[in-house]
Amino acid sequence: MRTSLGLALLLAATTALPARAQEGGAGPLTVDGGLVIWTLVVFGLLLLVLRRSVWPVLLAAVRERERRLEEQIAQAQKDRGEAAALLEEHKRLLAGARAEAQELIAKAKAVAEKERAALLAKAREEYEALLARARKDIEEERDKAILALRREAVDLSIAAASKLLEAQLDNEANRRLVTEYLATLEQRQ
Repeated sequence: MRTSLGLALLLAATTALPARAQEGGAGPLTVDGGLVIWTLVVFGLLLLVLRRSVWPVLLAAVRERERRLEEQIAQAQKDRGEAAALLEEHKRLLAGARAEAQELIAKAKAVAEKERAALLAKAREEYEALLARARKDIEEERDKAILALRREAVDLSIAAASKLLEAQLDNEANRRLVTEYLATLEQRQ
């Protein structure tokens, strides 16, 4: 209301100055009492009309705006509370997801360790089987070599005996005799 009064006085003063300037009398700082009174009367009437017709509408609009602002503030506070609750829920879910991820990683590590142990055990078994087969093959080859050496020794012995006797004996019968003799020697050992 003070601003309205100040604006009205300013308006009255500005309208009075051009009228004074036309009269040609005094300067801008002289005051005409009649003009001031009429200006105040017109201002009062204007203020009364505005107060009766415009002022309630303006006050209603201001109150409505104030009510809407308060509602918006309340809604914003409510939304803020919901956002805080959602943030807490999100943090809780994120912590749960992290814990679950850690658990899955731990399980995967355990499974990988078991798989590694199983693969190592399988590799050891294959190594042992291969080693046993190699030993068996070596033993068989050794036995074959010993048998070949015996045959060679028998052939050499027969050849030596033939030379000594200077007579060619039956190879098959001599070989059988020497083989039997060697077998009896092995049984004694």
